[in-house]
Amino acid sequence: MSTSTAVPISTETDAQAIVAGLVTRARAAMAQFADADQARVDEAVTALAWSLYKPDHAKSLAIRAVAEIGLGNVESKITKNTRKTFGTLRDLMRVKTVGIIEEDPAKGLVKWAKPVGVVAAITPSTNPSATPVNKAMMAIKGRNAVIVAPSPAASGISGATVDLMRAELAKIGLPRDLVQILPAPVNRQLTTALMKAVDLVVCTGSQNNVRGAYSSGTPAIGVGAGNVPVIIDEGADLDAAAEMIRDSKIFDNATSCSSENSVVIPEAIYEDAIAALERAGAWRATEYKHNIQAALWPDGSLSRTLIARDADVFAEGAGLPEAAKSAKFFLVEDDGIGPGHPFSGEKLSLVLTVYKARDWADAKRLVRDILNHQGRGHSCGIHTRNMDHARELAAETDAVRVLVNQAHTFGNGGGFNNGLPFTLSMGCGTWAGNSIDDNLNWRSFVNITHLVTTIPEDKPAENELFGAYWEKYGK
Repeated sequence: MSTSTAVPISTETDAQAIVAGLVTRARAAMAQFADADQARVDEAVTALAWSLYKPDHAKSLAIRAVAEIGLGNVESKITKNTRKTFGTLRDLMRVKTVGIIEEDPAKGLVKWAKPVGVVAAITPSTNPSATPVNKAMMAIKGRNAVIVAPSPAASGISGATVDLMRAELAKIGLPRDLVQILPAPVNRQLTTALMKAVDLVVCTGSQNNVRGAYSSGTPAIGVGAGNVPVIIDEGADLDAAAEMIRDSKIFDNATSCSSENSVVIPEAIYEDAIAALERAGAWRATEYKHNIQAALWPDGSLSRTLIARDADVFAEGAGLPEAAKSAKFFLVEDDGIGPGHPFSGEKLSLVLTVYKARDWADAKRLVRDILNHQGRGHSCGIHTRNMDHARELAAETDAVRVLVNQAHTFGNGGGFNNGLPFTLSMGCGTWAGNSIDDNLNWRSFVNITHLVTTIPEDKPAENELFGAYWEKYGK
């Protein structure tokens, strides 16, 4: 039976009562799951993964998502539903989360992994299937139960996704209520009540939702805003860089927080790099910048009718000429950063802002300025053959992830050719007001008990610790 049946909610008391029932069922399901060994836990995680990875499920949910929400495109959402799920399953199958997970005889430590409890998973409209499954897999890996709080716009698709997960759990003899969802119509009252009633909140979505999670009084993990700037460095393979930027930018019509929003190009290679981007399918919108700005921000906020739309739809809506309708994405050149320059922020559309840097030092400055305006802590990238430049960018930029020669959307949330964990939720550290500075992964869903035994005394002499200081400054 679906857990997303419409329930009228008129008061805060109604919301609390509904949530209390969900949490009670979640705790009962956890009690039945508590003695599961690692093999059984891994079976449960695999069941959740298969519920979405199964080709007809991945496709039908992608079709529904685009039809009902209108964001992104079907093929990209199918890829997201399968690739993220497969990669996350790979990661989770390689770790132990039941019983003793680490022993360090030299330090006299033995570590046991234990559940964190009932998890509230706040999920966005941009990923109405992939994110609920991604978070549920991680939560169940820690022997927790999870209750999904979907975006109101996506409650139907997310509800169908949760129903598939519940059915797959039942098929292998586990309680369905390990995974539940808030009933429709989802509203702020229900989500707020859920966040207050659970043991951990994991929030992916708007910064308003993240702030709500952190202020709920429950331990919370939130994510930061994306606004990715990428440098095309002198000496880079320009065509390879342009093709990666294109593939990343157009994926799901730029709905991902990891999608490139700006590209920074040194003056010495500026026109050559622009030409490479044009060969990759970009349309240089130099004379139409004001048209795009007026259409994309008609009242100061991003237009719901133009974000995450196909290129021809965007071109028509922005009043671009016929030639633009066959482009894959659009280049807008700018030299300003900050509140008065909307192209310097996240655009959630097939618009890529281009900045001309005087030199390498100026390119780094532009990246830092863009992130300080929006997206600090999240990520940036560089296409280069000079690893010294890549290391400098990482050393000097307040970003958790700095990707080198990669399509950002595909690499930032974990890739088969990099070492980041697969996820749809990117922590951005204290730079973005987040509690984690990593890709959300299984470790956030377990508590660790430390068994501590004595070891031979490890106490250095005073001179070992203070000697250099005394010698330099005296006692």
